[in-house]
Amino acid sequence: MRLLLAALLCTPILAQAATLSVCTEASPEGFDVVQYNSLTTTNASADMLMNRLVEFDAEQGKLLPSLARSWSISADGLVYDFTLRDDVQFHHSADFTPSRTLDARDVLFSFQRMLDEQHPWHAVAASGYPHAQSMQWPSLIAKIEAPDTHRVRITLNRRDATFLATLSMGFASIYSAEYADQLMAAGTPQKLNSAPIGSGPFAFERFQKDAAVRYRANPEYFAGKPGVDRVIFAITPDSNVRLQKLRRGECQIALSPKPQDVQAIAGDAKLKSAQTAAFMTAFVGINSQHPPLDKPQVRQAINLAFDKASYVKAVFEGSAEPANGPYPPNTWSYASELPGYAHDPAKARALLAEAGLAEGFKTTIWTRPSGSLLNPNPSLGAQLLQADLAKVGIDAEIRVIEWGELIRRAKAGEHDLLFMGWAGDNGDPDNFLTPQFACASVQSGLNFARYCDETLDKLIADGKASSDQDERSRLYHQAQQIIQEQALWLPLAHPTAFALLSAKVEGYQVSPFGRQNFASVQMAP
Repeated sequence: MRLLLAALLCTPILAQAATLSVCTEASPEGFDVVQYNSLTTTNASADMLMNRLVEFDAEQGKLLPSLARSWSISADGLVYDFTLRDDVQFHHSADFTPSRTLDARDVLFSFQRMLDEQHPWHAVAASGYPHAQSMQWPSLIAKIEAPDTHRVRITLNRRDATFLATLSMGFASIYSAEYADQLMAAGTPQKLNSAPIGSGPFAFERFQKDAAVRYRANPEYFAGKPGVDRVIFAITPDSNVRLQKLRRGECQIALSPKPQDVQAIAGDAKLKSAQTAAFMTAFVGINSQHPPLDKPQVRQAINLAFDKASYVKAVFEGSAEPANGPYPPNTWSYASELPGYAHDPAKARALLAEAGLAEGFKTTIWTRPSGSLLNPNPSLGAQLLQADLAKVGIDAEIRVIEWGELIRRAKAGEHDLLFMGWAGDNGDPDNFLTPQFACASVQSGLNFARYCDETLDKLIADGKASSDQDERSRLYHQAQQIIQEQALWLPLAHPTAFALLSAKVEGYQVSPFGRQNFASVQMAP
C-alpha cells in the first residue's frame, strides 16, 4: 500500500478528487449490519464502513490480517488469541469525535452485544442477530476477554473449524464502543443504524432511501487513503436504467447487469466489463412448514415439474450453469454424484397423487421487483415457474414484494415459494449449510426452507467440529444427500458475476462472494 500511495503522489493524471458513482440495485435495510442478512446491506455497511479482525482474500484463497495483525489458536482448537493493530482510527462525524484508537473494548462490545442477552445493547436490534444466531455463536463462544488493551482472547465451548473464517463475515464487523456509549447516554441508540461510525475505507455521509447513499474517503484509513475522495451508491433498481446511466457517465460502475447488457457494451470503447465465477447459488426456497409443502413428495414434485434448463437459458442467457444442490461446483465437498431432479412432469403428477393431491393445490410464489446477480429477471423467472407448476396442477399466484419487505417477511416464514439466492462469504462450504439448513437458522430466519431435522443438524455440527477436511467432506456429502432427498430447495443456477465499468475505472475486481471493495479503485481523467 505504501508503494501505491507513492505512485498516486507521483502521478497527478489520476484524479485524487474524483467521485465514484456506483449504480446499485436496491436500498440497504440499514447500516447496523449485525441486524441484517442481505448482501445489499453488507455491501453498503460492512464493506464500505467497517473492518473485521480478519479478512478473506478470494484471490489468494486464505484469511489475512485486518484489525488483528496476528493471531494464534490453542492446540485443542478452543482458544483464539488476537493481537490488535494500534493505529486504527474510527471515523469522525458532526456528532462524534473519537478520543482514542481502536482497542480491545471495541471488539468486546461488538461481540458481547450479540451474545449477552443482559447487555444494554442486546435489545436494540429489534429483530435479533440473524447471522450470529444461525452460526450458533451464543452456544459456541464461552467467553471473550481482554488480557490487555490490544489483545483479545475468545474461548469456545467446542472446536469449530469454521470459526476463524466466520470472523471475516460482515456481521463480525467491529464497532466503536465509545460511539455506542455516547449514543446510549443520549438515548439515541437507533443512530447506530442510521448514522454509522466505522473504521473502514469510507465514512458515512447520508442516505436517502431508494435514491442514494453517500460516502467520503477516510484519510486516516490504516490501509491507506482510498483512490477516490467520494463514493455514491446511486440506487437504481432497473438494470436497463443502470446501463443508461453508465453510458451517460452518471455512473462509473453498474452492478448486477443483465447478461444482454454485458453483450451490449462489447463494442463500446468507453465501457468495459469485469467478471468472475460467483461462489453463489440461486434457488427457490420451499417453506416446509406450510402445508402441503410440508410433504416431501410435494417438494419433490415441484422440483420435477420445473424445466430448469429452459429457465437458466431464458433468465441467465448463458451466464450461469444449472444448479443441482446448494453448493457451487468449485466448492470442496461438492457432491457431484447427486444429479438433482430431472424435468419429469409425469412423475411430478404421480408424486402429487401419492401425497393425496391428485387435483393439485394453490400456493404463492414470492419474488423481488428488480433484478440482481442471482435473479436477473424476476418477473420472467416467476412466470416460468408458475407455468410449469400449472402443468402439473399447482395453481401458484405470483406476488412481487419490495426487497426489504420481502426479506423481513421471509425471515418470519410467511412465504410459500421464495425466489432467493445465497452467497458464501468465506470460501468454506459450511457457509451454505449452517445458515440455510441448521435448526438454529430456522429461529434466526435465514433458513428459508424452515426445515429442522436432527440428523441433518448433527451432520452439519459434526462437520464444523472436525479439523480433518476429508472427514468434513464425507459428512457434508451426507448432508447434501438429505437436502436433495427432502427437496428443501428448488436449486436454480450458479451465476457468473459481472460488473459494467467506465473505461476510466482502474483497480476494481468482481468478488466471487458478491462483496464490494472500492478502496483500491482509481479514476483516470
